[in-house]
Formats: sequence, structure tokens, C-alpha cells
Amino acid sequence: MVDEDQHDQQQDERYLREALELAARGPLPDPNPRVGCVLLDAAGAVVGRGFHAGAGTAHAEVVALADAAARGADVRGGTAYVSLEPCAHTGRTGPCAQALLDAGVARVVHAQSDPDPVAAGGADLLRAAGVPVDSGVLADEAEALNAVWTRSVRLGRPVVTWKVAASLDGRSAAADRTSRWVTGAAARADVHDLRARCDAVVVGTGTALADDPSLTTRWPDGSLRDRQPLRVVVGDRDLPSRAAVLDAAAPTLVVRGHDPAAVLETLHGKGIRHVLLEGGPTLAAAFLAAGLVDEVVAYVAPVLLGAGPSAVGDLGITTITDALRLEPTDVTVVGVDVRVTARPRATTPQKEIV
Repeated sequence: MVDEDQHDQQQDERYLREALELAARGPLPDPNPRVGCVLLDAAGAVVGRGFHAGAGTAHAEVVALADAAARGADVRGGTAYVSLEPCAHTGRTGPCAQALLDAGVARVVHAQSDPDPVAAGGADLLRAAGVPVDSGVLADEAEALNAVWTRSVRLGRPVVTWKVAASLDGRSAAADRTSRWVTGAAARADVHDLRARCDAVVVGTGTALADDPSLTTRWPDGSLRDRQPLRVVVGDRDLPSRAAVLDAAAPTLVVRGHDPAAVLETLHGKGIRHVLLEGGPTLAAAFLAAGLVDEVVAYVAPVLLGAGPSAVGDLGITTITDALRLEPTDVTVVGVDVRVTARPRATTPQKEIV
């Protein structure tokens, strides 16, 4: 026999799972987290559903309230299930905690607590108004849904993924640069999927001048995808007006200087949560040496070149005990190549911008 507490817990998890499914419909990437909301009336019937469709649009709770209103439903005395703590601040939209209060919701259950100090406090606002709030139900699942956003908020900067393609002996190209690519077509297509999951793609002026990359994300047939990441070029050298990275296919930002922390601070101020670092060995070494790489995605081609540019520049490491060691999280064969995903070990200092 299931007691009442177990029944309540099962119900809470059921509707929060539905809220998480709704949240997953939101855009990725986006400056804002993906959030879903399910509203029940006082009798326990679902009367409203909603999810956040991206920065600048109504939040999930407001969408769910509008859904209930469109149905002619009354949410007074009901329960709101939200995948993320309702916000308590006014940005481009009003505070969701207040919207729930104004609607007469009598109980709120949310999964992840909001790690953003600017938006947090909704649960406290609701409790202060006498509304019971249950927090942390399915919190791990909710955090996994917004893993990059959550980490970016906690770091106070964008999460950085370094993408590198190299031969088995660590060369990014042949000595005479006869080809732009070391890896095969399947790996290159996989890179476009990776770009599509990021807010910005970053290279140095050296790469922009030497390779003239477009840095767009495309489908296998070469056509542009609907959404393009911000293209970022770092350095002090000017680019020719005809440079591919300056065309109209996607927005481009040129950041002067060479300080990785300053680059990330600039991008953070623009709402960038996830950066794909695709620059050459010098830029990669600068970010790695600064402790500002959170993940490495390496495409390794089963080919030996013996000479040519290295995949990464000088890291200032002279002895094996100082090596920057990584923990692999995934190893996958992609076409004829191998994709290794890894992250710096916890003992590696990670600098945070606050």
C-alpha cells in the first residue's frame, strides 16, 4: 500500500518530469536556461503548460498561466511545477514568482534552485507570501538539462570547449599546408554539429588570415543552418574586408588584444554561455595556460605527418610532472577518425571571472 507522502512524492516527480520534457523544447544554445512549467488547478487537474522559447520571450510560468487563461481555467488554489526556481527579478520580462502569486497559486514545486544571484530568490519571495515551496525535486535531472548554462553562471564566464583536429603525431596540418583538413568528412560534419551547440566560435587573427575560415555551421550539403553562432576573431591585426569571416552569413565580433580572460569577459557581457575555441596553436595555448579551457574535443586522424604545425603551442611545461592531464569522458569513432572528449582534472587550477 502506498502512503500519502509517497503518493505526493510520486505526483511531484511525475509533473516535474513533464515540466522537464517541456523545458527540453527550448532553444539550445541561448543566454537563458531552458525551463518548463505545468500548472494544476485546486482539484489537481492539469490546466496549463508552458516552456521558455528563448531570451526575450515570456518565461515558462507566464506561458503556462496564459495557457490556463486561454482554456478558461482557474489556477487559484492550485500547484505550479517548474523545472527551475521561479525568478524574482525584472529583466526583459517580469518576475515569475510574483506572477504565480498574483494568479493565486497555492503551492510551488521546483527542481533546480537558480544559481544566478541576479534572478534567484523566487522561492523565498513565495514563502514570505505564505506559499509552500518544495525545492530540489529531480534537481540533478534539471541541472543536467541546463549543464552548460549552470556552469557558466557559477563560473561567471562562458564555458570554453577547445576543438582540435590533429594527426596521430599531433600535427594540425602538413608542413606545406596542402590541405585545410587532417580529418575526414564525418569528423568535419561532426564539428558543425558541435558549432551549432555553441553560442560563439573563437579564432585568432593568425588563423583568420592564414586559413580564411567562414566559421559558419552548415549541413552536409554545404547549406547554412538557420542559426549561426557569433564569430569572434581575437588579436590586433586587421582583417581584409574580403575575409570570409566578415561576410553576411553570420555576425562577427573582433576583440582586440590577446588576453583570454578579457575575451571571455567581453563575451560574458553579451550573454554568451558556451564558447567553441577553434583557434590555432597560439590561441589554444594561451587559453590552456590561463586555466580557461573547460572541455577538450579532439578529433584524431589515424595518419602520421612527421612535420608541420603542432596542434597546440608552448604551454611552458618542461617536465612530465607538470603536464596538463585530462580525464576522458567519451571516446567515439567518427568515420575514419576518433573523437576524444575530455576535461581538465579537478587538480588543474580553473580561473573564474567574477
